Amino acid sequence: QVQLVESGGGLVQPGESLRLSCVKSRSIPRAYDMGWYRQAPGKQRELVAVITSGGSTDYADSVKGRFTISRAGANMVYLQMNSLKPEDTAVYYCNVRLTTGEDLAWGQGTQVTVSS
Repeated sequence: QVQLVESGGGLVQPGESLRLSCVKSRSIPRAYDMGWYRQAPGKQRELVAVITSGGSTDYADSVKGRFTISRAGANMVYLQMNSLKPEDTAVYYCNVRLTTGEDLAWGQGTQVTVSS
């Protein structure tokens, strides 16, 4: 069973940066994408960014130009978040999804709070 562990969340002021990390417990012998989702209080979970096994990336419109997703090796994914805004406040979750659409794993989430 694949496990994901996120880290790097915290409390920052508007305009500051954070980098989230997600480590996967083992390799997966199938094609998969890794992504970051977030859920704010009272709202549905939403996709923030995704990176495919081929390295292609996609972002929510609300974070384009500010957030960057990247991979390091087979088991690590990062989310660099710059120019943070109060509306970025949420619990951020790491996800592994097979290219068939099946979710393999979710992390436990890491809190990001942007406030002055």
